[in-house]
Amino acid sequence: MSATRLPGTPRLLRALNDRAALELLLERGPLTRARLGELTGLSKVTASQLVERLEERGLVARVGEQAGGRGPNAQLYAVRPGSAYVVGVDVGAERVVAACADITGAVVSQVEQSTRDTDDPVGVVHTAVVQAASRAGAHLDNVRRVVLGTPGLVDPTTGDITFAFNLPRWHRGLLAALREDLHTPVVFENDVNLAAVAEAQSGAAQGMTDFVLVWVGAGVGLAIMLGGRLHHGSSGAAGEIGYLPVPGVPIPRDVSRRAKPAFQQLAGADAVRAVAREHGVDAPDAADAVRAAIAAGTAGGPLLDELARRLALGVASTCVVLDPPLVVLAGEVGQAGGAALAERVQHEVAAITLVRPRVVPTGLTEEPILRGALRTALDAVRDEVFGSTVG
Repeated sequence: MSATRLPGTPRLLRALNDRAALELLLERGPLTRARLGELTGLSKVTASQLVERLEERGLVARVGEQAGGRGPNAQLYAVRPGSAYVVGVDVGAERVVAACADITGAVVSQVEQSTRDTDDPVGVVHTAVVQAASRAGAHLDNVRRVVLGTPGLVDPTTGDITFAFNLPRWHRGLLAALREDLHTPVVFENDVNLAAVAEAQSGAAQGMTDFVLVWVGAGVGLAIMLGGRLHHGSSGAAGEIGYLPVPGVPIPRDVSRRAKPAFQQLAGADAVRAVAREHGVDAPDAADAVRAAIAAGTAGGPLLDELARRLALGVASTCVVLDPPLVVLAGEVGQAGGAALAERVQHEVAAITLVRPRVVPTGLTEEPILRGALRTALDAVRDEVFGSTVG
């Protein structure tokens, strides 16, 4: 190591120790200085200096005492929840849902705004974010990041969204407008990608670094997790499985004109309803049709078999390229199908390919996109806040 880098070494070590201590406090709850020292391998003196430094920065606070030992009770310390906040937003065709979480990950508030009667997406997001922060008792200046989950592609160069056909008022330049309006970092991410983030955190893919998530709802989407990271592709289009050319349906030649993509024609919600009607099930939406087939027992088997054969074409095409150990079926249809549909898809994929991934239904029942947005925002903000403790 060159002599010019030596002076920075103590500062780097302090930063690493601080980050380790903060992660331990998040994971294990309130701890004493002595316990932090034991868990980090630091001396009592160094651990005390660390806690004092974090307390001065407003990142940790005394939250009580640990009784039972000889002498004075030891002070307990925890990460101060209000040291930073994030907001996650799920943007749909008819509603925007925003939630605010503090830096510990606790969701403090959630609000919903209709998008049906407005031509102002900036105004809708602004209102939702401000209300979520206000109900959490957080000043907007203390909201360190806003992550919005939207359909469509996210341009890896500009961060703007494109091809969000069911959000006609959402366009290039919107990201800059939102950042200027909210005066805080704002990030777009594909909604299905965020669902995969949530699935890895607390759903069916916990502990998995490699998996794919297939979203089956009004549209069909795919998220790819490799080595614990989302794979976006060079243009942001990785996972747009709805555009997969498949046999048996017309393949549109100009996707920019809102022509329905081939695989979506085969396995999207409209197709599920059509197949259900062919099997004598007339339901108001695709998820209800699948639930009705499951409730019918043996009589509903043929409908589930046909749906599994269709989904397996997309799942198999993905798996012979990526060979993931796990496939999660999510979205309204994937959730409604549960294990009955997932097991059929797994069997069909194994029958038509050389790979045999495990196929499971989603482990999340509420707001997976919103959860993924909050998790993504928290990861980024913790890196910023926890990585700058030594000045």
